Amino acid sequence: MISQVALIDVDALKKRLSKGPDDTLRLVHVADATAFAERHIPGAIHVAPAELVAGTPPAIGKLPPLARLNALFSRLGYTPECEFILCDDEGGGWAGRFAWTLDMIGMRRWQYLNGGIHAWAAAGEALATGPATLPEATQVSLTLDPRPQATVQQVLEAIDDPQQLIWDVRSAEEFAGQRSGSARAGHIPGAVNIDWLQLKNPADAQRLLPGLRQLLKDRGVDLNKRIITHCQTHHRSGLSYMIARLLDCQDIRAYDGSWSEWGNLDDTPVTG
Repeated sequence: MISQVALIDVDALKKRLSKGPDDTLRLVHVADATAFAERHIPGAIHVAPAELVAGTPPAIGKLPPLARLNALFSRLGYTPECEFILCDDEGGGWAGRFAWTLDMIGMRRWQYLNGGIHAWAAAGEALATGPATLPEATQVSLTLDPRPQATVQQVLEAIDDPQQLIWDVRSAEEFAGQRSGSARAGHIPGAVNIDWLQLKNPADAQRLLPGLRQLLKDRGVDLNKRIITHCQTHHRSGLSYMIARLLDCQDIRAYDGSWSEWGNLDDTPVTG
């Protein structure tokens, strides 16, 4: 059983799966149903992105109500003894969103398959099609840990706090206010912008870029500070949250309201 969060490569996952059936292993592939049915790693369990978000406008990316999380993890056959290996088809956004969800329920023991299904397929490994076979369902009653989540008030407090940093992973155009999915355009004052697309390499099967710790340092993201990351709906910032966790940032939080909440409020400060 893994004891902490980690990055896993295709060879390590293949070795792990070769050990045979394991009732505690949950290989979770987050994607839409069509993409999952077209190709997935044998034994993977499907989770739809819509299951990870509240879906209520304007801040559609907020954490779902606890009843919905209980239903999701019951379907996944969750127990505290489970270990999770996470995968998606886009290089980490939705996998990272699921990692954050695990952290929110106090399950801080997961691995991310670097590159997801793209890396698995590029290595020529076997692919399955059709629906997933689900584990036996359980009845769960989850308790949320608020520490991985940032509220509007906490983001406001972070703006003028030198020990905190806001990391915006939207595009440069969104950050500059040249386009927006909300009523207002721009960015949170003092935020650092590193587009989530700059964290992974499409030429290398969507694997994370090497040297990310130095890249973040050079771009102004100090992993020794409390970091609050966001995008428009806390989908793209699933990747930045997960990367910070993988780099052993001790205080990383996600603002799940993100710009869809901030940019639709009329009293939050906006720059750009």
